[in-house]
Amino acid sequence: MDTAQQINTHEARLDRLAQVAVQVGLGLQPGQEVVLTAPLEAVPLVRRVTDHAYQAGASLVTTLLSDEAATLSRFRHAQDAAFDYAPAWLYEGMAKAYSGGAARLAIGGENPSLLAGQDADKVARANRARSVAYRPALELITNFATNWSILSYATPAWAATVFPGLPEPEAVARLWGAIFAASRVDAPDPVAAWAAHNAALHARTAHLNIKRYDALHFQGPGTDLRVGLSDGHIWLGGAEPAKNGIVCNPNIPTEEVFTTPHLARVDGHVRSTKPLSYQGTLIKDIAIRFEAGRIVDAAASSGLNVLQKVLDTDEGARRLGEVALVPNGSPIAASGLLFFNTLFDENAASHIAIGQAYRTCLEGGTTASEEELKSRGANSSLIHIDWMIGSGAIDVDGVLPDGAREPVMRQGEWA
Repeated sequence: MDTAQQINTHEARLDRLAQVAVQVGLGLQPGQEVVLTAPLEAVPLVRRVTDHAYQAGASLVTTLLSDEAATLSRFRHAQDAAFDYAPAWLYEGMAKAYSGGAARLAIGGENPSLLAGQDADKVARANRARSVAYRPALELITNFATNWSILSYATPAWAATVFPGLPEPEAVARLWGAIFAASRVDAPDPVAAWAAHNAALHARTAHLNIKRYDALHFQGPGTDLRVGLSDGHIWLGGAEPAKNGIVCNPNIPTEEVFTTPHLARVDGHVRSTKPLSYQGTLIKDIAIRFEAGRIVDAAASSGLNVLQKVLDTDEGARRLGEVALVPNGSPIAASGLLFFNTLFDENAASHIAIGQAYRTCLEGGTTASEEELKSRGANSSLIHIDWMIGSGAIDVDGVLPDGAREPVMRQGEWA
């Protein structure tokens, strides 16, 4: 086998993905602990990540594995009261680890339709219980208290959703090819490729931060939405320093630049351009209407019961916590694939997120009080859920404080 063949084997590419996760995603520093979560099927990648983490000087890697069969067992056999319970002790421990400087790495790859046939009320109750219990840890993540990152593993169930009708080995192989390409591990030097990509994203955020738009106006089929931006908002994208000073890439892959909307200044209607896969339920054709920042009407062709229960999580669940711009020509969009996975699909299209805002997207936000953040328009919630609203048919204008408008995107591409 020649050198080119050796570096393009599945095992070699999987190892480079693990290297990207540790060096680019986490920016792991010697002496740091790592808290790693992953589905059971992802053990081959977990082991490689663990190798690279220890080679980078990790003091300890603690791995928590989830099992979809066990998740289904709960919904089939557990007592009704069990769906109002979540392991707060576990999430409190994770929060303590993050507060103590541990890095957070999550590997995804769950079956997008795992809970599609389960009782929607039980799904919603279980999700809410988890959201409440996870809140202390989530706040540390959204506040960038420590370095963290997310990447994915091509599980058979996920591959079957993306490539229905293909034999399992072929579907898994094709999904892996898409993950490797989007994660830039096929480049001769993946770490250098990520450095160049981050520089391009930073140039885009610098331009938007100079503009200081008061709002963004999205227009296209089924969409006429004005998203007011929080006072003192900051555009971010790509690698950023956490509060512990460590530079990390929270999402592997990433193509977005994003900021914080104003919780009371979102008006109009918007239609999703890709399905949302949420906690094992596929929600399709979302149509939402906002008034004064709040969702007042919601529809979907499937998964509406779950969507409605998500919106009822708390008051902040009906308001926006993020708006992000992604060009329609991004590598993930250019692949032509629908991944049924928010980590990938959100990087194929501009999107919004209901729920918790990122403090880091506000000037001085990481040290501001909750009252100050709210007064500047930052939303607070138990949840943070992205869904896609961009496409090649969507235009975006930037609205300046004096009301003047400038083209930001035309037909999904940077203007």
